[in-house]
Amino acid sequence: MSLTIVALMGIAILFLLILLKVSVSFSMFAVGFFGVWYLTSLTAASNVVSSGIWEQLSSYSLSVIPLFIFMGELLFRSGVTEKLFSASYSWIGHYRGSIATTSILSCAGFGAVSGSNTATAATVGRIALPEMKRFSYHKSLSSGCVATGGTLGIIIPPSTVLIVIALQTEIAVRDLFIASVVPGLILVTLFIATIALLCKVNPAMAPVGERSSWKTRFQSLKDLVEIISLFLFFLGGLFAGWFTSTEAAAVGCAGALIIVTVRGKLSWLMLKESLSSSLRSTAMILMLITGAVIFGRFLTLTRLPYLVGEWAASLPLPGVMIIALILVIYIIGGALMDAMGFLIISLPIFFPVAIALGYDPVWFGILVCIVTSLGAITPPVGINAFIVKNLDPDLSFRDVFKGVGYFVIPYLLCISILIMLPDIVIMFL
Repeated sequence: MSLTIVALMGIAILFLLILLKVSVSFSMFAVGFFGVWYLTSLTAASNVVSSGIWEQLSSYSLSVIPLFIFMGELLFRSGVTEKLFSASYSWIGHYRGSIATTSILSCAGFGAVSGSNTATAATVGRIALPEMKRFSYHKSLSSGCVATGGTLGIIIPPSTVLIVIALQTEIAVRDLFIASVVPGLILVTLFIATIALLCKVNPAMAPVGERSSWKTRFQSLKDLVEIISLFLFFLGGLFAGWFTSTEAAAVGCAGALIIVTVRGKLSWLMLKESLSSSLRSTAMILMLITGAVIFGRFLTLTRLPYLVGEWAASLPLPGVMIIALILVIYIIGGALMDAMGFLIISLPIFFPVAIALGYDPVWFGILVCIVTSLGAITPPVGINAFIVKNLDPDLSFRDVFKGVGYFVIPYLLCISILIMLPDIVIMFL
């Protein structure tokens, strides 16, 4: 049996296990281990497991994952989301659809300290959905903007997905963080423009809010001084080269601890809950990385990534067409299974293709991150859509998926902009 056939059979078995509800991490581990055993020997497979896992999980750079997650958990429990929402609304509350726009801005702000799409959607949704319901917003608009805004949590740095991409592709975390800022701002702008357009076409979707006084507006900013200062310090220091990504994560954690202490929010119960939630999230990500390491070694032995790269480079098609096809595969894969799981499975195959075509690895990493985040709102998985649905019993899945449908177009427009103008992603590197 040829190596290519073995690789394709392994991938087919992997997706079969996932369809049978076996966890993605265990599925990758099992297929990778037995694949290496089949191609070499049991001893070699055991050595791959022991040495590969130790080599990956003992990496110093991995410590950024629990640190950034812990920082987000602390700030989440400090009440920062309410402050972000209140400040945003006081400045733009007098515009039609302002609460929906405020939700997007709050998602961007909370995403900048949480690094998680699900945490962002759940946290902002608990505040925004009751407010929009009180002001008679259309259900599809209210649910759609929260679910879609939550995806900003894995695009705007610090992002757990960007960290995983960096570990999988050996790109510097700092480079991915810097490169993601402009695409994140483009998405925020396009989301807000979409809300404005929807409200202009159908004013009944959202009413006009109250106008706050200038005194109220400036007072609302006082509540954000600590958060903005922390964000600018650890992220600005990272961009300026004052410290590494791991040191930035440590600075962020220290700053978050200081903020919650000064605000009088720190308690043993809060600390215990933050640590417990951080450990669960970290364990989930590390298990995915572990499975990806073993599965990646199996694919390397079959030479499938290199063969796919050589085949793609030899196609009589423009490179942009091949990249577009890869992105379509990511959109479909992200819609059918856990987005991060599909990302980890597919990167060893498609990353060499992008490199073989001559594309910048940082640009491709950002593009893949954005497409992966789209999978968080597309059916049938659409984890953010399920989270928002569960936050309000009056919402139906039809309402939520109709709402996120409004925001798929700006997503695709952003992806098109990044493909046509790749320099805007890497211009600050």
